[in-house]
Amino acid sequence: MNEKGFYPVAMTIAGSDSGGGAGIQADLRTFAALGVFGCSAITALTEQNPLNVSGIQPATVQNLRGQIRAVLAEFHVRAIKTGMLFSAELIRAAAESLNGWNGTLIVDPVMISTSGSPLLKDDAVGTLLSDLLPRAAVITPNRMEAERIAGMPIRNLHDMEKAARICQEKFGCGVIVKGGHAEHESESVDLCLFDGEVLLLRSPRLDLPESATHGTGCTFSAALAASVARGLGLSAAAAAAKKFVYESLKHPVRPGERICAMFPPSLQKGFPE
Repeated sequence: MNEKGFYPVAMTIAGSDSGGGAGIQADLRTFAALGVFGCSAITALTEQNPLNVSGIQPATVQNLRGQIRAVLAEFHVRAIKTGMLFSAELIRAAAESLNGWNGTLIVDPVMISTSGSPLLKDDAVGTLLSDLLPRAAVITPNRMEAERIAGMPIRNLHDMEKAARICQEKFGCGVIVKGGHAEHESESVDLCLFDGEVLLLRSPRLDLPESATHGTGCTFSAALAASVARGLGLSAAAAAAKKFVYESLKHPVRPGERICAMFPPSLQKGFPE
C-alpha cells in the first residue's frame, strides 16, 4: 500500500487451472501473498489437476479483448504477466489489447505443462515469437521452452547463457532461463540476463513429489510481476521471485491423500496444524 492507501496492481493473462495449482489461481494467490491487488483475463478453461490436463476450452477473441480492456480502463496496472495463451488468435488479441499500455510486460512462454500436456498449439509458436515476445520487458522460459525459442540444446549453464543471449538479441528484452528442469544437479539455478549482465539465482534442489512442483513457472512469473508492481527493479524482483518460489516449495501443503501442493507460507497461517 502506498502513502495514499492504494495497493499496487498487477494483472495476469492466463488459463484457469481447475485444480488450483497453476495458472490464474496460482497467479492471484501469489499476488495476494505479496501484497499486490490482482486483476485477471482468462484465456482458457482447463480441465486439470496437478498430474494431468484432460481438456481445454479457449476463450473467444472478443471475450479476451474485453477482459483486458475493461481492466486497463479503470486500473493503474503496473505489471502484467502472461501465461497460457493457447492459440495464435488469442496471442494476437492479447498483444493488440495492450496497445497504449506502458507498464512492465512479463511473458512466461508457456508451451507444455509439467505433466507433458501441450498448452500452446504448434501453429501459435510463431505468433508468440513475432507478436508478443518483442513487446516484453522480460521473458521467463524454462529449459525446454528456451531450447525451442533459441533453437539450440541446453545442457549446462554455458548453454543457458548462450540461449539467453540469443533470445535477448532476437527480442530486445531481459531473459530468465529457469533451471528447475535440469537433471542431476544439487541446485536449481536460474540464469538472468538483464542489459547484457548475467545474474545467477541459486537455491537447493528439494526432493518433492511431482504434484508439489506443479505451477512453479506460473508462480515465479507472478511473483516477478508482483515485485515489479511494488517498485523493485528487475534484478531485485527476480531474486525476490526466486526466494518466494523456494519458500513455497519448502513448505508445501497436503490437500489430499495423493496431492502435495506448493502454497505460499504467508497464506498458510489460517490452516490447522
